[in-house]
Amino acid sequence: MKKIVVASALSLTMLVAVKPAAVAQTNALLQLQAGTLDKAKTAIDKDVNDAKSAAKAKTWLVRGQVYQAIANDQTGVYAKLDSNAAMTAYESFKKGLEVEPNGGKSGKELNEALVSQELYGAFMREGATRYQSKNYADALKRMSMAGMIQPKDTMAALYSGIAAQQAGQNNAAKDQFERYASNGGKDPSVYYSLATLYRNDKEIDKAISAIDKGLVAIPNNKDLGAERVNILLASNRMDEAVAGMKQLVEKDPKNVQNMVNLAILYDNAAQKMSGDIGKLMDSQKKGGTLTKKLTTEKDALDAINSEIVRLTGVIKKNPKAADAKRQLADVQKRQVEAKAKVAEVEAQVKDEQAKGIDPVATEKQIADLKAKQTEQRTFAKEYYTKALAVDPNNYDANFNMGVFYYNEGAEMNKLVGAMDMTEYSKKGKEIEGVICGRFKQALPYFQKAKAVKADDEDLLNSIQQAENILKQYEGRSVVCVEAK
Repeated sequence: MKKIVVASALSLTMLVAVKPAAVAQTNALLQLQAGTLDKAKTAIDKDVNDAKSAAKAKTWLVRGQVYQAIANDQTGVYAKLDSNAAMTAYESFKKGLEVEPNGGKSGKELNEALVSQELYGAFMREGATRYQSKNYADALKRMSMAGMIQPKDTMAALYSGIAAQQAGQNNAAKDQFERYASNGGKDPSVYYSLATLYRNDKEIDKAISAIDKGLVAIPNNKDLGAERVNILLASNRMDEAVAGMKQLVEKDPKNVQNMVNLAILYDNAAQKMSGDIGKLMDSQKKGGTLTKKLTTEKDALDAINSEIVRLTGVIKKNPKAADAKRQLADVQKRQVEAKAKVAEVEAQVKDEQAKGIDPVATEKQIADLKAKQTEQRTFAKEYYTKALAVDPNNYDANFNMGVFYYNEGAEMNKLVGAMDMTEYSKKGKEIEGVICGRFKQALPYFQKAKAVKADDEDLLNSIQQAENILKQYEGRSVVCVEAK
């Protein structure tokens, strides 16, 4: 009997010796399965503080599972146990792979846990909680971890980008939205936001690239196409903007707004050319004026030089001619002033020449610009007309067509104002008839626009000004000639 008792005692001693490494893990797992996460946490925390248990990968696997469950707790009761439970779970799974080579027998479970939907959800849940509390920086950290766990996921990238924006971390927002795009996300607002971030940082090519990625993901999105044009316009890339808008019109020929926008692009280009033409004409005029002025000053100097020669001859014949001497002194003084004027104008002419102002070349530039301006205006009128053919009551199309004719009349009126009497007597009256015709053509479009929107102040002012101008021409018996 004695031997049997000894054997029983020995068996009991052996059972107690293995308890920390096996029974504690089992206890934590049982509590986890029962849903008593507070007891599971207490058990596994005690276990990882034991040196022998902490050397086992299984211990860290269970710890990760317990903390993962805490982070995913939907009741709100156990989540309070550790507000950083998701990170504790992640670090536990990583630790399990370190304490034993590749996690030992638990290696497969540990590696699967590190990319699991459960761990992803734990980080997303914690991120959402922090976002709701306006702790955007911490929300970004959690959600970006979720994205790292499942790198092909679009939701984590989307919400990480939004949190980054709210936290003022624009570079992080760009990275997250780019990841969203590379994973095939189809929310157009993300591509718009990404483009805006780049645009605000003056990275125009990247902004356009962001929109282009959006158009690949959502090929028929009209808003993204329009935003691409807006970015090009804002960066003064007019040719690309026009090409982009033409593509939109071709894809959707019934979209009136696209046609109006394309017409406005052509119209604005023509208006800009008016300014460029005006500058060249001013330069040309200035150069011509200086040349004439230099000729006049040189002629005056030549006359003074001739007078000096004549007076010198008089004095030579009659050295006592006091009056001739007085006149010579006066003329010689005027000669100094005349030479100074000639030198001054010559310097001005030289300065203009240094600027590369060539009258012949300038004349060609003006002619080329006028030809291109006519082309731009023709396209503008064409697309306003197409827009009105689709929707005759469209406010923007009517208002802008009215502005088109009004501006043409105003521009031609400037030319008449710059004419001298000789020029005006030759063709002034004829041009005034054409000017009157432009204002007359503008008025019906303005009035049609007013029928659609009667409270637009700019429109009402335009109508009043056009009517006043037409009354002036009527009072002068000018016959209005409308353009075909």
